[in-house]
Amino acid sequence: MTDDTPLHFGDPADLEALRHDFRAWLADHPLPERAPDEPVPHFLHRWHRQLHSGGWVGLDVPEEYGGHGLTALHQVAISDELGALGAPGVPRVGYLAHALLKFGSEAQRRTLLPRMLSGADVWCQGFSEPGAGSDLAGLSTRAERGPDGHYTVNGQKLWTSYAQYSDRCLLLARTDPEGPRHTSITAFALPLDRPGVTVRPLRAANGDDEFCELFLDDVRLEPHERVGAEGDGWPLAMTTVSYERNALDTGHLSKYRLLIGRLRAETRERALPDGLLSEIGRCVVDYEVLVAHARRRTAERLAGRPAGPESSVDKLLMTRAEQRLYDTALKVFPGEVTGPGGEVFGDYLYSRAASVYGGTSQIQRDIIAKRLLRLNGA
Repeated sequence: MTDDTPLHFGDPADLEALRHDFRAWLADHPLPERAPDEPVPHFLHRWHRQLHSGGWVGLDVPEEYGGHGLTALHQVAISDELGALGAPGVPRVGYLAHALLKFGSEAQRRTLLPRMLSGADVWCQGFSEPGAGSDLAGLSTRAERGPDGHYTVNGQKLWTSYAQYSDRCLLLARTDPEGPRHTSITAFALPLDRPGVTVRPLRAANGDDEFCELFLDDVRLEPHERVGAEGDGWPLAMTTVSYERNALDTGHLSKYRLLIGRLRAETRERALPDGLLSEIGRCVVDYEVLVAHARRRTAERLAGRPAGPESSVDKLLMTRAEQRLYDTALKVFPGEVTGPGGEVFGDYLYSRAASVYGGTSQIQRDIIAKRLLRLNGA
């Protein structure tokens, strides 16, 4: 573990041994090559199954649900190692798994979690809508409960990543149209082969088909497919995004750390304009602030504190750090490679979307004003 690694929580004694074992395993099980015509989700699914076969998925999930019964720090350490290699991260099922752990029934935990962790079932996330993207509390998809207890769902989801390759969707729908925005949303585990579900991929300008529209027309969901109680949808959503927005969980910090190191080294090897040196300094500050907040969120999780609107602060900090870092790197290393398979210009272009995906920066500031600062009239 390097001196600047942001993991110092009184780490378990076996954490460094885990890192050592994982590096040794990676040496014998390198990242598979992606065929030129292989869809990205197929490639990522092969990587998912490979990591799971080595025992590196679901480290912090109890053994009875298909995990390994270790701590959040063990799983974070694996994400950190992968990020430092520039490899795809641990399959992004952790945020969904922890939502099921916290809100799911015992039957759901025992039946759904092992298949999710192993990759037997591929999940997507049905949160955003045409009229409620970043403003998730404004969603309008309806789930009406019938006399026999089943739900009939109607609505549309948008920007659902790789739904066309998925088996199930963690779906949010409004079950009380007259209730408060944040307490009238309910979550469901939706099988995507259910009658009434239509998945329509959206072709992006660069040819990618990651994003999809999801149409729900009189889709029947059974009571046992509801995740948690009616009205638990918002806290469940906050649990998922708290994992998506923690730069330790995603491996982003280790990637940023590598590029920060390169920028620092460049200041020693050649004379750079003062303005560019100042930009590098701001990148370092952004990174250190992000480290501090990621550590805080991880410590809160270890202490059992529930996820809340504080993740909006993390999202803004990660957006600022990423966009400034790659903007600066583009000026210092034009056209050079920042990591395996990634050019600075490509990383820069992708970073432009950071202020939109996962919740726009404007909406995050609004959430902070209303739900954290309690500003009147916000």
